[in-house]
Amino acid sequence: MNRLVLAAALLVASGTLAAQDLLLRNATVHTATDAGTLQNTDVLVRNSRIAAIGPGLSAPAGVAVVEAEGRPLTPAMFGGITGIGIEEVSGEKPTVDATLTLGAGAQPVMTVRPEFDVTLAYNPASSLVPVARIEGIGFTLLHAGTGRGGSIIGGQGGTVRLDGSIDAIGPKVLFVSLGAGASGLSGDSRAAQWMLLDQLIDEARGRIAADSRHSLLTPAGRAALASFLDGKGLVMVEVQRAADIVQLLRWSKRRNVRVAISGGAEAWQVAPALAAAKVPVFIDPLANLPGNFDTLGATMENAARLRKAGVAVGFTQAGDASHNARKVRQLAGNAVANGMAWEAALAGLTAVPAQALGLGDQIGSIAVGRRADLVLWNGDPLELTSLPDQVWLDGKPQPMRSRQTELRDRYLK
Repeated sequence: MNRLVLAAALLVASGTLAAQDLLLRNATVHTATDAGTLQNTDVLVRNSRIAAIGPGLSAPAGVAVVEAEGRPLTPAMFGGITGIGIEEVSGEKPTVDATLTLGAGAQPVMTVRPEFDVTLAYNPASSLVPVARIEGIGFTLLHAGTGRGGSIIGGQGGTVRLDGSIDAIGPKVLFVSLGAGASGLSGDSRAAQWMLLDQLIDEARGRIAADSRHSLLTPAGRAALASFLDGKGLVMVEVQRAADIVQLLRWSKRRNVRVAISGGAEAWQVAPALAAAKVPVFIDPLANLPGNFDTLGATMENAARLRKAGVAVGFTQAGDASHNARKVRQLAGNAVANGMAWEAALAGLTAVPAQALGLGDQIGSIAVGRRADLVLWNGDPLELTSLPDQVWLDGKPQPMRSRQTELRDRYLK
């Protein structure tokens, strides 16, 4: 079916009867569930949710029908860990809200503020939102970064859907940076990072008096950090070296902290331990060069080796992820080219991040009762040359244009 026919169907779907009701007929449905891929299958959306999945479904009165003609249908995808909506121009500081540096100055002092929450600065009107959305990206995890004048604890981030809503969904995530890249925030010692983390947890649990001159946390910081302890919240740890990952697994077990890993260049070397601890790992499959001493074991087979060991693998980009979220599909495709199963790679863009972020019952898969966040593709979604024909969020067709397409059309004329 060409784009004109699809556009006509979407105009019907956006009429007065109910903008979020439609029937997608005869699609190749990649469910990102145990059901796998379903050929020649229909998906019925009612009241923003997936109401039925199966062959030969009938369209209720007034519900628009989109003929998929066998094309791939996937859940809307995860854009990785980004600053979409909190970073407009990376080189223009007033437009970047991801990092707290209260202690920066001539003589910088470490400032530990786990209560810092970047989601409060999220701008759903950012030009980066439609740029990512028209490429099939439906949700992303906002990243709280670390920097000079901050600490190894960056602060809190959260998951946002790229549907124009200003509020994050699901539980917040606490960001921590470990290893050589963060040693400048811990007295130029990676060993000191564990000392600091232990003290902060003792403060949050009331083992160090709030008025102690050695205290590092504000009262709000104590409460915020406590909300991530005892398995109550997710701590996303940026760490690369295998030895540091082993220490993280020991520390998280000893302190009863639920963790996930971003980066993990050498994670494959300790894959059985990660699988046993049920720790998900968000990696960049293109990170295969030893850029520093923490990534000497980097390999393009990282994703395949981790998944073979039973680790839940998600994808995120190592550089400029906010402006290039669309490239996350290329990462997954390269993981497939280097030994990862296709279905596992799709899950790394959909179900794995949704489940890790506490949203598996809402998004990240095509199943009855889930939010109808869907993408209809003109080809294999993990192929670089494939593009979405249409994106739906809550069953509502999203405008397939962005500032970039508008500039293209303007100057092509």
